[in-house]
This record gives sequence, structure tokens and C-alpha cells, in this order.
Amino acid sequence: MRDPAGHSYLVEPMPVATDAALGSDPFLWGLDLFNHGYYWEAHEAWEGLWQVADRGGPSRVFFKALILLSAARVKIREGKTAAAVRHSRRAAMLFRRLNGPSEHIVENALGLPPAILADYAEAATRLPAALRAVPFGRPQPVFDFVLGSDCQGH
Repeated sequence: MRDPAGHSYLVEPMPVATDAALGSDPFLWGLDLFNHGYYWEAHEAWEGLWQVADRGGPSRVFFKALILLSAARVKIREGKTAAAVRHSRRAAMLFRRLNGPSEHIVENALGLPPAILADYAEAATRLPAALRAVPFGRPQPVFDFVLGSDCQGH
């Protein structure tokens, strides 16, 4: 995209409607990855959706908040507290911007209202993560909640 020799140089991504994005395989794959502690991979799954979301629209804010929440978990596991706090606070701020009709979209997609997600993100900046020991090669979950409409947040 940035390199003049690249196949996507000067090609604008085609926007995707919010409903289509939230029902897409990348979104659902990202949820599954996040819920199982694969935060970096979830971030990667959602980044493509963020890139094609309407600039300035609520779906772009929503995907950015999810990406930052995932990145914060990666930083917590790396022991990079300042970066984790920065990402968590930015995610919380973005989740709080999702109100009105956007609030219902978030709650339907994730099973939690954006205000609760913002609270979880902010709590992570105040409370040190209690990382559980896991077998080698397994992800280390940081949150005690799951995302997804059929999970109801727990």
C-alpha cells in the first residue's frame, strides 16, 4: 500500500457495511482468538475490518477500540505497563464514544455494552493482571470475560 511497487499502491480499500463486517469471518475469527487469549492474532484479524470501515464512522471507532484492547493485553503479558495503560485508556475512551444506535450494535456484536467494555479496559490500568501459569505454547488469557453475543459477557 505504501510502496509504489506494491500491488495495492494508491488503491483505496472498498468500504464494508457495519452489518456485513460484524457477520464476517474475520470479525468472528477475531472474537474467537480474543476469547482464547490470542490477543495479537485477534488484533490482526480486526485490523483489516478497521481499514475498510467508514472513516469517522462508529464502526471504525469500534474496531479501533477492539484493536487497542487486544494490544493492551499483549503489552500486559510482555510486562510493558506504560504501553498497556496507554492502549487500555485509549480503548476505554473509544468505547465510551459509542453511544446511541452504536451502543446497541456493540452490545449485539459483543454481548456487552460499550460502557462496560470501557470499564473493563480502565480496570486493567488500575489492577495488576493476575497472569495464570499456562503450559508452554498455550496463550495466557488476561481477561476473565468473553466477547460474543451468545456469551452475555461471562
